[in-house]
Amino acid sequence: MFSQAQLPGNRLADSSSSRISSSSAAQSLSPNTTSQHSRTSSPANDYLGLSRKPDYRSQSRDSGSPSLNTSRAVIDITRETILQAFLPHVAVYASADTEELIRLKGIYGGFRGILRPFGEKIPGRIVIRDSVGASRNCENFGIYFVEPGPKSGVHSSYTKGKEPDNGVEASNYSKISSIATSVGTIIPTLDEVVDHYVRNEESFKSVAHGQSYPFSKTTSPREGASPAYLLYLRKLLASRPMVPHETFAQPVACIVAISSQSPAPIETLRDLYNDTRQGIRRVPLWAGNEYLRYYVLIHDEENDDITKSTALFEQMKRHFGLHCHLLRLRSTECLPTDDDSTKLPTCKWLNADEELVHLQWHDQDIDVKDFQQYIFESDAAAIRTFLREMVTQSIVPFMEGRVTTWNDQVASRRRGISGRFMSISKRWTGFGSARGTSTGPTTTPLSSGSNYDVSNGYYPPDTPEATMRRLADYAFMLRDWKLSYSIYDLVRSDFGNDKAWSYYAAANEMAALSLLLIPQVANPKSRENLDHMLDAASYSYLTQCALPDGAMRCLLLSVELLRSRGGSEAEDAAKWAVRLLEMMIMSPLGQNLLIERLAACYKSKLGEGQLQLGICRRKAAFWTLLSSDAWLSLSIPFYASGKLQDARLLYGVHDDTNYDLSFSGMRRFLENLQQGVNQATNDSQDTVGADIAEAKKSPIVDEESEQLDAHAHAHRRTLSGPMLTESSSYQAGGLSSVMHLNVALNNEDDHFV
Repeated sequence: MFSQAQLPGNRLADSSSSRISSSSAAQSLSPNTTSQHSRTSSPANDYLGLSRKPDYRSQSRDSGSPSLNTSRAVIDITRETILQAFLPHVAVYASADTEELIRLKGIYGGFRGILRPFGEKIPGRIVIRDSVGASRNCENFGIYFVEPGPKSGVHSSYTKGKEPDNGVEASNYSKISSIATSVGTIIPTLDEVVDHYVRNEESFKSVAHGQSYPFSKTTSPREGASPAYLLYLRKLLASRPMVPHETFAQPVACIVAISSQSPAPIETLRDLYNDTRQGIRRVPLWAGNEYLRYYVLIHDEENDDITKSTALFEQMKRHFGLHCHLLRLRSTECLPTDDDSTKLPTCKWLNADEELVHLQWHDQDIDVKDFQQYIFESDAAAIRTFLREMVTQSIVPFMEGRVTTWNDQVASRRRGISGRFMSISKRWTGFGSARGTSTGPTTTPLSSGSNYDVSNGYYPPDTPEATMRRLADYAFMLRDWKLSYSIYDLVRSDFGNDKAWSYYAAANEMAALSLLLIPQVANPKSRENLDHMLDAASYSYLTQCALPDGAMRCLLLSVELLRSRGGSEAEDAAKWAVRLLEMMIMSPLGQNLLIERLAACYKSKLGEGQLQLGICRRKAAFWTLLSSDAWLSLSIPFYASGKLQDARLLYGVHDDTNYDLSFSGMRRFLENLQQGVNQATNDSQDTVGADIAEAKKSPIVDEESEQLDAHAHAHRRTLSGPMLTESSSYQAGGLSSVMHLNVALNNEDDHFV
């Protein structure tokens, strides 16, 4: 038998097991059958996870003020989206009989597929203790389920009926070359996903969940982030891969599941554990393998005896400890006509690759009914009870225990005088040589006086640097931002001294985000530190690591968090947004969304006194105008029309035909842009009408797909000059679109025809 003392994952969690209630087994045996689940009207969009967007227009109406300043309820949308991106990842490894039971229920993706929608938000409040022992409630906590082993956290295509690759040996993942090559592929896929929705007005309305954001006229400028930007931000954060220099995508725990139909349940659990420990499901060598194992027994309510399952469950607890659960599910497929049926929730946090696969299914006219999955209410209630019990009684206490242990045993030594002396000695004299230990079949030499493995490009997981990085990430996921900032700030200098540039860039990025999440009043010292960290992170990501998506993510999140603070920090947000535009690492679509957010930064700038001194109305209007012109350059007139209307309202122009502005050049620019929007809208309507008429006349024939011209939509001359592209050269003098604005304004003959 496999005793509890032989399980490292459970041995690490001994300090937290005492918090588990003695009635957990009784709760798992009798789950509450009452649950609340809302249904949406569009099955296809509900499946894609795009129909539950917050109604920010209604929120802005509720604020009762048409002012430029974004309401707090609107600000929380993007901030909560950022917080939801940093949640613990849990691997799911189920036996063959368990996967077969879930397949009989008609659920795609196996046991992970049925758990994944329920894990994104755990119902109720989660109590979390910080590093000083203070408790606080968290109402939007959740977990993300990933595949176990080397694929854990890596953005892979999610296909129906796809089985994991079991023929990969763990030793092949000792190096990070394959991971490094896949990291830079997020941006093109992300653009393709978002472009799919913004190209069509009706499709975009479905993404907006019935909102009239860019389509209907309003009497005040629209507030909040657009559905396209929220989609872009969420898919960017959901596509974070598992890499050596950060541990957010590395599993915190692993669910090892068997069913009551298993002929040898204890032996099966032992084999599954060995696979995750040193077999085909082991994480790469640079990732820590000492994570929590949680054992689940799935009881078939319709075919098995509950008495035998209960006896087996008690045996599991004796062998594997208290981190166990008995989950009772029905094995038959749930049909929409069943009385106890409810729709399986959709995953909002699909990564860009998974979303693209779903869109391809939809474009191939696959029956929408294939996407509609139903589950019994009793099964849904049992899963919710299981996940809440696992999070509150196992995962969160395990993470709290690890944070406390690492902070006392590793970080405290590094903070002390002896730790700082050893760090300086290793840097200048080589005194205090690094530990040459490494977990795996081979041991590579480390650099002199450093724990950094130069040949493979990572710190072994048992080194102090890797441990402190994991400590900071755990603290960040537990919302203890003061502790996470102190650890990130402590280790980023060590990473820089070791020339571990990917670690250095990631530590500066997370230190900046932690600092922005700490509620405090801005001061010159903190602002200087923030600028230094963002400069170091973006420069290292671009020039030393060749990771443009890392630089984009770092600055984009910093812009949103700075903007949410308002005041002078909103201008700092605009400064970093302009810096991101100047880097020219985003596609035209991404640039358009960023210009839109740059205008929002100036909208959120608060004025002072009764005269509202310092308000940035004209800057907000100017960038909104550029946003409209940028969307028109991509032949998306319905979006450009909404932005143009916002710009007119910001300028104080309420008549579409009379632009009473003091500057003649800006007046001509507005008139020409309005003509271009009207012309593009009419052309689009004529094209759609002609296509419909042609479809009615033409018989149905089989067509072959062909590659569309990538420049088919870039045929119009913009008023603000050419858009920044990835192939453009870097211009330190500023935005090229802004520099060409005066030339375009003087062009009297440019009427978009």
